[in-house]
Amino acid sequence: MQNITVVSVPVTDQDRAKHFYTEQLGFELRAEGTFGAGLRWIQLAPPAAATSLTLVTWFEEMPAGSLRGLVIDCDDLQGDYETLSKRGVPFNTPPSDMPGGVFTTFKDPDGNHLSLRQADRPTEGREAA
Repeated sequence: MQNITVVSVPVTDQDRAKHFYTEQLGFELRAEGTFGAGLRWIQLAPPAAATSLTLVTWFEEMPAGSLRGLVIDCDDLQGDYETLSKRGVPFNTPPSDMPGGVFTTFKDPDGNHLSLRQADRPTEGREAA
């Protein structure tokens, strides 16, 4: 085994999710097409990222909104938090110190929980936990 290349994100409406991930989060569209009986493959990723996400509707055992624990690294978490907040990304909390860096969490339109992380950078004026 070498790399994790694609992570499936369960959604109810692929067009709505595609808009959120591209327009609000700033991901780029890597691939889009149809396969099988009317199924769509929509693959997106942050610019320059090796791992991408695919917006899936076809896994019964992965209901929309069930994704937890996906972490996206940032070079400037505070700046990204402010930019994404202005674009309407619904953050659960402001950035805060946690083991492993500074984190903040948000939900996509289906309720999937994703986190932004800046590794080993405590928030201003505080040491990392």
